[in-house]
Amino acid sequence: MEALLWICLPVLVAAGSALLAFYIMQARLDVAVAKEREAVSEARILLESHKKAMEETIRATEEQARRKAFDEFLADVRTEERHYVRENKMLFMQRKSLVLQERIFFRNIPLSNWVEHEMIVEEGADIDKLAKTLSVFGSDILPAALPAPRNNGPGAVRKMIR
Repeated sequence: MEALLWICLPVLVAAGSALLAFYIMQARLDVAVAKEREAVSEARILLESHKKAMEETIRATEEQARRKAFDEFLADVRTEERHYVRENKMLFMQRKSLVLQERIFFRNIPLSNWVEHEMIVEEGADIDKLAKTLSVFGSDILPAALPAPRNNGPGAVRKMIR
């Protein structure tokens, strides 16, 4: 029996040592997995914060690009004005009226037909000042630069406002 004990005792010690080594390695594995999960969690949080920041940056860039495109579009929209004095003669009366024509352009493409306004002018009235008050698409509405007057035939003055 003593021989059986000397044979079984090393087997029992080896089994106990194996079981102890298994539990120690299992604990080390659990610690390593926990550290790895913590690192993955931190990386995920960092990635999500970068994603949110990137989305905000993209949204701000798109908004800025849209605003810039709209400003460039508005810079290309301008009005063209021309006015002249029309004299109507009826029997013994002579009546003067100011005719103002305006249209809207995008670059060199007209967006509207000529819009015509007619106003009776009294003697000695300032025609240029009257033309500015009569304007529908006036320079107050659209961005304006210095007007470039051009002659468009006898008695007609043409103004371009960009």
